Amino acid sequence: MPRSPRPVLLTGLLALGLAACAPSESVNAPAESSAMSSEPMADMAFSEPSPMTAPPEWAEPGDAARDGENYAAVGEIGFRRTQAAPLSTFSIDVDRASYANVRRMLTSGSLPPADAVRVEEFVNAFELGMPGPTDGAPFAVHTEVAACPWAPEHRLVRVGIQGRRIETASLPPANLVFLLDVSGSMMDADKLPLLTSAFARLQSQLREQDRVSIVVYAGAAGVVLPPTRGTDRRAILGALERLEAGGSTAGAEGIELAYRLARENFDPRAANRVLLATDGDFNVGVTGEGALQRLIERERASGVMLSVLGFGTGNLQDGTMESLASWGNGAYNYIDSEREAERVFVNELGGTLATLAKDVKVQVEFNPAQVSGYRLVGYDNRALPDEAFADDRRDAGELGAGHHVTALYEIVPVGASDAALPAPAPRRYSATASSASGELMTVQLRYKPATGAGTFASESVLMTVPVANRTSTPSNAMAWTSAVAEAALVLRQSAHAPGATLGAALSRARAAVGPDASGDRAEFVGLVQRAMSLGDRPGAQAQRRD
Repeated sequence: MPRSPRPVLLTGLLALGLAACAPSESVNAPAESSAMSSEPMADMAFSEPSPMTAPPEWAEPGDAARDGENYAAVGEIGFRRTQAAPLSTFSIDVDRASYANVRRMLTSGSLPPADAVRVEEFVNAFELGMPGPTDGAPFAVHTEVAACPWAPEHRLVRVGIQGRRIETASLPPANLVFLLDVSGSMMDADKLPLLTSAFARLQSQLREQDRVSIVVYAGAAGVVLPPTRGTDRRAILGALERLEAGGSTAGAEGIELAYRLARENFDPRAANRVLLATDGDFNVGVTGEGALQRLIERERASGVMLSVLGFGTGNLQDGTMESLASWGNGAYNYIDSEREAERVFVNELGGTLATLAKDVKVQVEFNPAQVSGYRLVGYDNRALPDEAFADDRRDAGELGAGHHVTALYEIVPVGASDAALPAPAPRRYSATASSASGELMTVQLRYKPATGAGTFASESVLMTVPVANRTSTPSNAMAWTSAVAEAALVLRQSAHAPGATLGAALSRARAAVGPDASGDRAEFVGLVQRAMSLGDRPGAQAQRRD
């Protein structure tokens, strides 16, 4: 999964030899092979990402922002004029670690640093009940257009992707190698003890055909559980009970050993995956980011994917772990509670064990006769150059069974104030826009469908979804999603949503809770209230919006 280039803190995984390695419209659009869709792509047209606003005066001594945690600085992509940049291209992202991590901060009494907030991961943290595909495709696409709550002159377009749901009994076999950090930094109750409890939940879901191994790393790396049947509860839980935290982190030996174990037991019929569980405190050795990336990408090409599970408080290396998962074609989750462990290891196990499509890219073309400008809300580090959309060599995100992805576009309609848009560049020539279709925009998706448990087509499939210029009363999915996005924009300190407030997000979220068997939506309402109360404390008023 591609991400925009940025510095990544990796302080030890490559020690000891890794350098040598390297009401809405619902559409099930018809697909056509990439060989049949060879229209030339428009030239790349990017405006420079807008600079981040200054962090607020929210963090006080003891807050997560000052406790040794690290978050990559990612600038927001601002508004673009349609005439200058009619295409918007990005990779999907099913991660939601940012939401769980910020939930941990708010619950503990700290407002998050702006860089910890990734808007798309907030939005994708919630099930919207979107229907799955009915035509044999791996996913269905849903679109909706409504007024933008924080900018009434603008429109908000929701593009939702819902992967096919698969019952656990029908999932492919699994060859899972857990790479567990048992270094001294993992001693806290919200680290190794929570990790072992989470793993015990996973064991209850494993089947006879599944195989699981455990590799640990600290002062040295070793195999504490050789490949074992998923139903051998005594062996698996016994290995977990023997785990103890201690020593410093020697991650290089561990990741090499985990990959070797996965290769030795590789099953072409199975989901072959390494799952790294850590607080990210890789503190021994000299780092070579490029060598680590090459290693993970080489193993990915062989069919062994890497997912990352973050734990704990105080030294979380968020940027590092997001990068590792991206290179390994896996998801990055942050486990802050038993409840989140249940979600990741039980409720959504299918997304880990069955990948429906890989290299899933989205490209939106805006109609300049209807749209003066636009902004993709979130996905700031998932942007792709426009020409990458049709390039099947270009890596992008994966979609697992039951996964759902939502993207929001804030649209500036023709005739509305264009004050939010960058100044137009002087032009000697101008293109004549076609407005006869009445379409607002066209959403295209490219993906390589799975041909087996861990194999995929070599050529992408193209899906095309036109979006009519028709604004409607927001559905529950739109109302909820916009409330979550608005709260995230405030916490992110977005420079591009000056009208967004926590108070407005809270009001809309309360009205859109609806049936909430999981309690996730009620929990979010409580978190927004918590953020508002924390914003009222002394020293936290700067740039606060409520």
